[in-house]
Amino acid sequence: MADDGSAIRRRRQCPECGRRFTTVETTSLSVIKRSGVGEPFSRIKIINGVRKACQGRPVTEDDLAMLAQEVEENIRSSGAAEIDAHEVGLAILGPLQKLDEVAYLRFASVYQAFESLEDFESAISLLRHEAETAAADGAKGAKGKSSEKSPI
Repeated sequence: MADDGSAIRRRRQCPECGRRFTTVETTSLSVIKRSGVGEPFSRIKIINGVRKACQGRPVTEDDLAMLAQEVEENIRSSGAAEIDAHEVGLAILGPLQKLDEVAYLRFASVYQAFESLEDFESAISLLRHEAETAAADGAKGAKGKSSEKSPI
């Protein structure tokens, strides 16, 4: 494998002359824009778009690169050769929420076209609810482990 799994390098041998050679097989992933024009998927475009939402936040370039890789892996795992640009944006939201909630809100407000304070409030309420649920689940898991008695 090469290029983070997007290409496969193979050594081959010609059955007639016996010469060995290398081939590189790549998969192509096209993003279909609103205008209907297709262009190759680009991690750089993901990073540049998310970087704007992360301005002033404690997010490193390595964090952005990992986010772009995760987004690409999620998209490629669908097996589709073409994906709508809107779907790329949706694929960014999950990893960005895990990375930085403020950057997530910034990106979501533009991407999902928030039009009022109520849109922000509902997004924040959803984030709070998810955080409370995760904290409650974590507390239950910690209680269950500490209250278990040893069979000895």
